[in-house]
Amino acid sequence: MAVILRGPRSARPPQDDGKARVAAPGLLWQAAIMSRRRIARFLLRAATIVIVVCPVLDAPAGAQPADRAAMSDYLSASRAYDERAEGYWRAVSEKRRIRNEKRRNNEPIALEDYVLDQPPVYSGPPRPPVPPTPGEPRRPEMPVVADFLRHAAKEFGFVPRRPTSEAEFKRAYARAALDVGLTREQAVGVYAFETAGVGAYDTQAGLLFGGKRAISPALGYNQLLSTNTVGLLAEHGETLLGLMSERARSAEGIAKAALLGKLDALQRMIAFSRTVPNRWSDHDRLAKTTPGGMGIHAAVLDLDLGPWLQARKLVTSVLFAKARGFRQTLTSAELELMNFTGDGNGFDMVSMPDALRRRVPTSNFFQQEGYERNPVARRTGVVAALVADIAARAERGKRAAGAQELDAAFAAVEGAARGR
Repeated sequence: MAVILRGPRSARPPQDDGKARVAAPGLLWQAAIMSRRRIARFLLRAATIVIVVCPVLDAPAGAQPADRAAMSDYLSASRAYDERAEGYWRAVSEKRRIRNEKRRNNEPIALEDYVLDQPPVYSGPPRPPVPPTPGEPRRPEMPVVADFLRHAAKEFGFVPRRPTSEAEFKRAYARAALDVGLTREQAVGVYAFETAGVGAYDTQAGLLFGGKRAISPALGYNQLLSTNTVGLLAEHGETLLGLMSERARSAEGIAKAALLGKLDALQRMIAFSRTVPNRWSDHDRLAKTTPGGMGIHAAVLDLDLGPWLQARKLVTSVLFAKARGFRQTLTSAELELMNFTGDGNGFDMVSMPDALRRRVPTSNFFQQEGYERNPVARRTGVVAALVADIAARAERGKRAAGAQELDAAFAAVEGAARGR
């Protein structure tokens, strides 16, 4: 995650301006909460409704002054907090701008190039309940696998080839990951972190461990966002078409006909992904607000396309680090850091000396809303603790049955390659 004749300019999450990709960084990391600033703005609009409309509601008359007082207290505390927070996050943005400029000029990054204080914490009264605004449209439900499949069939005539077993998909993922240059440790570690080592090929964020409501469109072993799927097809569509064409040439009978049909649908999906500029924000809008964009995400469920898309997303981060002079092999924790915060912010942390990691707050790599959505970034506080937390969670996940099965799939694929 290149209108048809445009060059392959990379479109990534806007990590360099701090908009970390936190919509679905991992099933254990996602907490869909509204930022306090957005709440305050909403309540300011709703205050008139509470004061003016409440007299005609059935609520006891004596409760209305208390409701108004509670809202007034909350809004007053929120405004005071916002004044402190805006100054803090303005400083974070300015320091990020300075670091980016230094990198462009090949200048070293120093401790003073980061904000070293932790963000202000809201300590006022809780948000009071607010009646719904009359006529306000309901927020649309998060699309789920059934929606992706329905749109794929309707928009592109595409029906994914689903695996006969989880083990079959894991073997396909292992082959794809090794082919693009990932290591077993990297792929298994990211899977172990993102799904606690138990996720299936069609696992969606929020629906593991008995979850009843999807909290993100993220799917699969490394929780690929629908925006990523659109971006990957837009940028690397020709590569994927080439791989599928090669498979079709060597196939026969029904298998060949199925692959040719998939190629036709894939071409339409790629063309649709390129109907917008090659930018993260445009891919995001296409993925989340159009039937075609949602349909494209069904490719993650396909036994031929899904493993490659997920592996390609991870290796993009590896190549990003290499292009900036990082010669060591990224650990799974470092790769996950880039996978979940975006390549720019992730590389900033990965390339940071240990002495700085122990002192630099994690808030330097987020915007306010992204930081507030991420309980682990808030809890760990500094980069060193964040990296350690990712590594510890991945190690725990590796002991789970799904991670053990994925590790065995890699071993089998590696063994077969050595035997050829």
